[in-house]
Amino acid sequence: MATSWAVRPSAVEEQMDGWAAQEFSAHWFAAYTNSHHEKRVASYLAERRLESFLPLYATRHRWKNGCEMNLELPLFPNYVFVRIASRERVRVLEVPGVVSLVGFGRTLAPLPDFEIEALRSGLGRRKLEPHPYLVIGERVRIRTGAMIGMEGVLVRKKNNFRVVLALEAIMQCVAVEVDAVDLEPAAKRASRGVLPADFAGQPSRQTRLHRPQ
Repeated sequence: MATSWAVRPSAVEEQMDGWAAQEFSAHWFAAYTNSHHEKRVASYLAERRLESFLPLYATRHRWKNGCEMNLELPLFPNYVFVRIASRERVRVLEVPGVVSLVGFGRTLAPLPDFEIEALRSGLGRRKLEPHPYLVIGERVRIRTGAMIGMEGVLVRKKNNFRVVLALEAIMQCVAVEVDAVDLEPAAKRASRGVLPADFAGQPSRQTRLHRPQ
């Protein structure tokens, strides 16, 4: 009778395989930039043929002299999203204006493709604007349209409803205007603690990636 042998990889080998897959697979990551350098960074990334995404929103700004002007500003100040393999991090860190890539120590923190694609689909179809990062409590889910499936906190602004969506990896929120009929209750989740005011919106000091020597 023939006998077959199956050798199971060790836990260390499996972990190394996982690291290798992440190093060579492209994912979305958040690049933290100097203030007011988001558009310049996005332009540099395009010149280097690196796929990036800088969501903008339209707003009307009144200057001190009373003049008003329509502006397009970053939806998430100080952040540009870039799709790369982890091994390409140096190409991003070399871009002028990029401070760091968001992660934990030397391990990058990939963003869910679903969140980025939903944001890309929602821009231009719905009114999006920045929103302060909130404690997550009662949640709703968008059930129709380009941003179907996204969950967030329901708030009211004047006579309109908005859903505040949180990108937890970078501790940023965005408010999208919705109709009440487009919403449904979402499964309740455990509440999260409030972030210190001086920390919200900033990458952890542990996330800074140093250039290899």
